[in-house]
Amino acid sequence: MPVEKAAVLDALKVVKDPDLHKDIVSLGFIKDLEIDAGRVAFTIELTTPACPVKDQMRDQARAAVMQLAGVSAVDVRMTARVREAVGGDSTRSTVPGVKNIIAVGAGKGGVGKTTVAVNIAIALAKCGGKVGMIDADIYGPNVPIMLGMKGQLTTDGQKIVPAEKYGLQVISMAFLTADEAPIIWRGPMLHGALQQFFREVRWVDLDYLVIDLPPGTGDVVLSLSQTVPVAGAIVVTTPQQVSLADSRRAVAMYKKLNIPPLGIVENMSYYVCSNCRHEADIFGHGGGERMAAELNVPFLGRVPIYQPIREGGDAGVPLMISEPDSPAAQAFMAAAERAAAQVSIASYNRPATIPLTIVR
Repeated sequence: MPVEKAAVLDALKVVKDPDLHKDIVSLGFIKDLEIDAGRVAFTIELTTPACPVKDQMRDQARAAVMQLAGVSAVDVRMTARVREAVGGDSTRSTVPGVKNIIAVGAGKGGVGKTTVAVNIAIALAKCGGKVGMIDADIYGPNVPIMLGMKGQLTTDGQKIVPAEKYGLQVISMAFLTADEAPIIWRGPMLHGALQQFFREVRWVDLDYLVIDLPPGTGDVVLSLSQTVPVAGAIVVTTPQQVSLADSRRAVAMYKKLNIPPLGIVENMSYYVCSNCRHEADIFGHGGGERMAAELNVPFLGRVPIYQPIREGGDAGVPLMISEPDSPAAQAFMAAAERAAAQVSIASYNRPATIPLTIVR
């Protein structure tokens, strides 16, 4: 008997997206379904290339269709189309060329926020996403140092062209000032610089634009919330109480500014001795995860104290490039995947736009 498309789609309903909790047929993930005698081919289009279970979903889909009578072979292609998690409104317009803006912040300095932002951005790019970075820590623009970037920006005659490295499109105040020149600006000047980074830069087809924010709850975060629609914020903390107290304030600030917290990253979570492999909780244990549970915010994972993280940041070769298979790099990858999953969930929970009907 010939294989029917309806039978194939019905079989595929056993495959469910673990984050959206619906089957891939109902979600519209199945594309380009073709049947040639007993050979079945189709594409599964996910909501993010940073899906940690895409291989399992592919294998489950293939196995489900192979059980149908008359099927001799199944070809499953995996792809992704990132959706916008939040759109513009009357006061905040979307950024041309950018689908989702992800802020990375911290309640206090010294917790490794920029290190986390850089490695998460590279992790998203390594998964196949198109990613950019804005170094919005205007007073301490360190993203170019961690990426090993120098030089001046160029223009295409109309807009600024971002610098590129490791698959990232990057803008930083460090590209516009001398290396040791202090930036002594008041709030309105910070707001103007941030506006320029969003509106006067030629961002090209970005799925995710990662913003490395200055620590604390100051002018830049307020300007960000008032200027563009933000998909969400990642809050970086360390396990000790001093950091956790400030991180709670940061989470509360994002919620008050209608920026949904995507999750908590506990950086410098523990130290593993390179000789005996003993784990030492230098700054305490589990504080970030407990805080996430108390605040009902996703916990994105723990990143250990690992010397090559610091060495890579100083040398301009982040850990996701120098040691992508190390446990610490895998922790960054897991945090990136979980953050991307939160963006995907938000994109499906986004209220549908109701078309305006004009009665004449």
